[in-house]
This record gives sequence, C-alpha cells and structure tokens, in this order.
Amino acid sequence: MARGIISRYGLGLHKQRPLRAALGVTIMKRLAVAVAAALVLAFAGTASAQAPIVIKFSHVVSPDAPKGKAAVYFKELAEKYTNGKVKVEVYPNSSLYKDKEELEALQLGSVQLLAPSISKFGPLGVREFDIFDLPFLMSDDTRARQMMASPIMADFNKKLEAKGVTPLAYWDNGTHVYTANKPLILPTDFRGMKMRIQGGKVLDAVARQLGAIPQIIGFGELYQALQTGVVDGEDNVPSNIWTQKFYDVQKYLTVSNHGRLHYSLLTNKKFWEALPADVRPQLDRAVKETTQFFDDTAAHDNADALEKIKAGGKMQFHVLTDAEKKAWIAALMPVHKEMQGRFGKEMLEKIYKASGFVPPES
Repeated sequence: MARGIISRYGLGLHKQRPLRAALGVTIMKRLAVAVAAALVLAFAGTASAQAPIVIKFSHVVSPDAPKGKAAVYFKELAEKYTNGKVKVEVYPNSSLYKDKEELEALQLGSVQLLAPSISKFGPLGVREFDIFDLPFLMSDDTRARQMMASPIMADFNKKLEAKGVTPLAYWDNGTHVYTANKPLILPTDFRGMKMRIQGGKVLDAVARQLGAIPQIIGFGELYQALQTGVVDGEDNVPSNIWTQKFYDVQKYLTVSNHGRLHYSLLTNKKFWEALPADVRPQLDRAVKETTQFFDDTAAHDNADALEKIKAGGKMQFHVLTDAEKKAWIAALMPVHKEMQGRFGKEMLEKIYKASGFVPPES
C-alpha cells in the first residue's frame, strides 16, 4: 500500500519539479519581456513629450523687410517663452510657398503661420477685407491702427475662422507709394500703363478707374516682371521697394500714400486651438510683443527706405502736393461709390467713421 502511495504520489512529485521549474523560467522570461517593453514605451513617451511642437512660418518677403524681421523676432520669443517646447521654422522669400499657394497650405495644415496682406483674402471667399483697399481710406497711421483693433474686426475675423484660419494679430506696414518708368503726377498719367496689383476687386477697379491695365503678379515674381516689361509699374511700401531693389528696374517714385499695407498674422484654426495649455499663453504673449515690434520696425524702416532710395539717386522722387492729392481722390471716388454695391452703404459709412476718411463733397 505504501509503495502504491509512493508510486502514485512520490514519483508524481518528482516528475512535477522540472515542470514547475520550466514554468517558472517561462514566466520570468515573459515578465522580463513585458518590463522591457514597458521601458521602451516609457522612453518613447518621454522622448515624444520632449519633442518640440514645430511651427512653420512662411512668408514672401526678404528677411530684411519688417515682416522678415518680425518673423525671426517671433521665433526667438516663442522658443524662449515656451522653454523650447516650440520650435519655429521661418521660410522667407517664398521659399516654402508662393503667394497663390500659401493660404491653401495653411487651410490644409501644411504650414502653421503666415502673414499675408489682407488684400489676398478674396480667394478664401471673404471679400469683406477688400474694403480696406479703397483708395486714400487709411492715410492716417493712428486712425488706421485703431480701426484694425476696433469691434468691426470681430465680425470680419469670424468670417475667416469659418474658413479654418484664425487671425492672431494685424500688422501695419504703412502706406503705399507708386513706382513706374514714367512720372505719375496726375491721375491721367496712368492711362494705358500695365500696373501690377496684388489682386482683389477693389484694386482692380482702382487701376481701371485710372485708365491702367491691372495685372495680378505674385510678389516673388514682381522684380522680373518689372525688369522685363511685363508690367510698367506697381505700388508698394518703401521698405519692400528697398529690400527687393525695385529701384534698379524703376525710374520714378511718387509718394502718394494712396493705400495701406496691412498684414494678418494668420494660423490654422484647429492647430492653434489644439495647442497644450502650458504652451498657448506663451505664444499669445509672443504674438502681442511681436506685433508691437513689427509696427515700430515698419514705421522706422519705411522712413529709412525712402531716404536711402532718394540718396541712391537711381529714382526720381515726387511728393504729391495737397492740390494733386485732392485731384487723385476726386478721380478715384467713383471706385468708392461703385463698391457700395459690394459692401453696402451702411458698412462703408462705418469704415469711413472708424478710419477718419471724409469723402469730398461732390
């Protein structure tokens, strides 16, 4: 009986010892693999958490222009204030996207920041911004900046957000002057000239009202277009004329202050709203400080550019007299009246009041 018990139980126990040992080894191996996998995942998670958020900032001007300087300034502030959690890559001179490509790229999320002229919002289906292209609407610097910060802009901003883009700020790059290969002193001097425009219904109407032939040309292609005679002239802020060396391919400059160049610092709406809670306030701070930097830089650089261009002696200057300016305004008021049908009389009157523009008595 005892032997039977031994054979049934003792021998069974003897056989189970190697089995238990083998199971123990298997469990230990699996545990080791699980621990290793957990460590890899933990390391990957840490590395991912430490990887900076990349913001691609694309623009079409020279790094030496006010916008180019502001882009670099924003990069420095953003990376500093977020302690390296954000990395800003700046692409100047249309090196990433050109005029006609950048807004679509922003909507698609291929780029995160732009600073286009607000005259370029028409293709987005937001035509209201064209109203700011009305000639001589915003000649006063202070009033112009006040208007861009007014409640009127809140409604305009909502229309942009509906298109998937969010304006973070508006940058004031000052007033436009004309350049050409003939003197532009009277409104009739434009007749038959091929004039480059950015685009937009209002700018098209302005050129046609002056008797010119409007040609839409991207900023990056403008120098060559002027050099080869594709267009005879253009209008721009002095800092762009200086940094792009348009003075080498244009002979005359008229200080007309007939239009204004406003940029919108624009981001992809989903991208900005998805930023971490510890990052976005720091970027908002960087945006605010960069906006002040831009406005100050633009005012200085435009005045400085005019002096440099004048001192260079390659262009002949003409500053509109008060009488000449009145003649230009009178010649271009039909554009204001035409655009009542596009924007509505009530909106036009609100913009006049906010900008300080007083239409001449007919």
